[in-house]
Amino acid sequence: MPSSPPSITHHLAYVLAQAHRGVHTRFEKRLKSEGVQVEHWRTLRVLFDRDGLSMGELADRVLMNHPALTKMIDKMVTTGLVHRTLDPQDNRRVNIFLTDKGRQFYERLHPHDEKLQSEFEAALGAKKMQTLRHLLNEVIERAS
Repeated sequence: MPSSPPSITHHLAYVLAQAHRGVHTRFEKRLKSEGVQVEHWRTLRVLFDRDGLSMGELADRVLMNHPALTKMIDKMVTTGLVHRTLDPQDNRRVNIFLTDKGRQFYERLHPHDEKLQSEFEAALGAKKMQTLRHLLNEVIERAS
């Protein structure tokens, strides 16, 4: 008699998706009070670290497809959080920069992220959080 396949919770892709959904939903609830989605925060965070990315570079770093990112950047330009500039070396390329308003808005959002990080670290412990990040980065490296 053949053995039954393992439960879906045995599969890495499922467990990672479930973990992502839980963390994303929890963070999304926090950011809702500020009127933004996690993808907005992620974009502001990436630009805060490295301003002036091209749309392609930004799409890769914020884990969004190009058309969805373009729509979101359009809205962020309208609200004054970011601005577009033609790349001086390549006029076909558009670079995205935080405005002062965008930088201040990110700084207002940052405590929400810090609190979420602190809650997970308190629940898991600093050593487990460090191990988790390390293991997830290994998975990301090997999956790429």
